Amino acid sequence: MTDNKTSGNRLGVKGWFAGGRWGMERYIYAIHRLTGLGLLLFLTIHIFESSMRIYGAPVWERTMAFLDHPLFAAGEFLIIIGFAFHAINGLRLVFLELGFGVGKAIEPVYPYRTSVQVQRPLAIAVMILSALLIAAGGIDLFFIRP
Repeated sequence: MTDNKTSGNRLGVKGWFAGGRWGMERYIYAIHRLTGLGLLLFLTIHIFESSMRIYGAPVWERTMAFLDHPLFAAGEFLIIIGFAFHAINGLRLVFLELGFGVGKAIEPVYPYRTSVQVQRPLAIAVMILSALLIAAGGIDLFFIRP
């Protein structure tokens, strides 16, 4: 028998995706982490490109000309996807922490009931609202403001 404190994390980041029989909530957890890391990367790049302004107008204009490429438009759409999902799922997590959507408290008698049946509709609502925000952002990015 191995002790969890001494065995360490054998799967690492791969464990986010190779967990075996996962439920929908675990995939949402992994996507939430990835979108958070993606938004952190975007913030870092955005701060770097915005700081080019201190080097004067020619450097700023060259930087903006470089970023005016269809590949970066696709990157902007990925940011829209990441932001939409991460924001809506973050609100779901706040509601769960505050006790909404967890279900009524019951006495813990074996076999234990889970709150998955109560939380799953919230997860589905997250996906639907995220899809709507992604569609609106895509329409704005590719059709309204080209």
